[in-house]
Amino acid sequence: MMKNKLYTTLLAGLMMGATVSAQAADDLLHIKGKLANFGDSAVVVYGPLGGKTQQTNILLKNGTFDFTLPIKEIAYLQMATPATMRDEERTILHVVGAPGETVELNGDMKTGYNISGSKFYQQYHEVDLLLENSTKELQEFSNAMQKRLDAGENRGQIMKEYNEKAPALEEKAQQAMLDFIRQHPSYEPSAIIISHLNDVKKMEQAIALLTAEVQNGRMKSYYSYFLDRAKRRAAKEEQAAKAQAVGVQAPDFTLTDLQGKALALSSLRGKYVVLDFWGSWCIWCVRGFPKMKEYYNKYKGQFEILGIDCGDSDEKWRAAVKKHDLPWLHVYNPKDSKVQTDYAIQGFPTKIIVGPDGKIVKTIVGEDPEFYTILDDLFGKK
Repeated sequence: MMKNKLYTTLLAGLMMGATVSAQAADDLLHIKGKLANFGDSAVVVYGPLGGKTQQTNILLKNGTFDFTLPIKEIAYLQMATPATMRDEERTILHVVGAPGETVELNGDMKTGYNISGSKFYQQYHEVDLLLENSTKELQEFSNAMQKRLDAGENRGQIMKEYNEKAPALEEKAQQAMLDFIRQHPSYEPSAIIISHLNDVKKMEQAIALLTAEVQNGRMKSYYSYFLDRAKRRAAKEEQAAKAQAVGVQAPDFTLTDLQGKALALSSLRGKYVVLDFWGSWCIWCVRGFPKMKEYYNKYKGQFEILGIDCGDSDEKWRAAVKKHDLPWLHVYNPKDSKVQTDYAIQGFPTKIIVGPDGKIVKTIVGEDPEFYTILDDLFGKK
């Protein structure tokens, strides 16, 4: 048994009766099967990729279900337990939906389930296996690194080892995905692999490998959605690279601090300043606070940290600063602020080191030990 790990988005339709005309059946996805440890009901959430979503409920008898959804184009289906929808557990499955097809889902939600059905879903099953097997080595490596972290090993050393080994494992997985498409260019579900490729170039390469029938058929709307999204992301990353480049003058801004007073970045000119873009909802931001406090005290007076809260209400921002006892400067960044746009922030946390002259020295995205190495290099010899 295996768990479906295909990319998650939502999809299509209302429940329909079992009796439909032949023409109407072309716009229906038939879903049936038996899943142990799922429960006696499921919430089905659906809607076209990037479009409006709806939901309906179905009953399961001893884990068995059999229903139809109206789908006029390739889309995505999510089935979850009511408790999952209430964030009380994680019992959920996803499957790409194809009109006029039948998908069968059988297995155990604790140990894994298989996908079968009409020809489309028999091929889909092969794609699902490929995606699981190609990423297995990387997943096992990531799990091993996490276990070492949980056991108390040095985070910096773990991150260093991960950054050294993970890219090669990821590239190996990506090439395995491309190889599958080369071997199965006429499979419609081969186009699903495109959503798992990590850059525009590989996506375009994968599309070119598909037969003309698949490229221009009903899968086009599916892969185009992910390709367009990847292109937008690449454009934003290019913008960020320019906005955050070493030597660029850091855009000045004025935001409100914890005392309700205006604080301008330019008022800190003459000293090193770390702009820390964070939010109380960001788990990696919060996990990084102990190390940040350690270094703030280690080089006290040699640099300043200016925390820029993003995505919180004013109340949650103040509560988080107090809860985590953050001793540096803080400002609140409201939704209508252009600060995130001016700095082209793409992820959290993002730390931007600004020099005494107001120019960017370095940008670090994520909770990366490199940040502390840079601080040691800047201040450790003084």
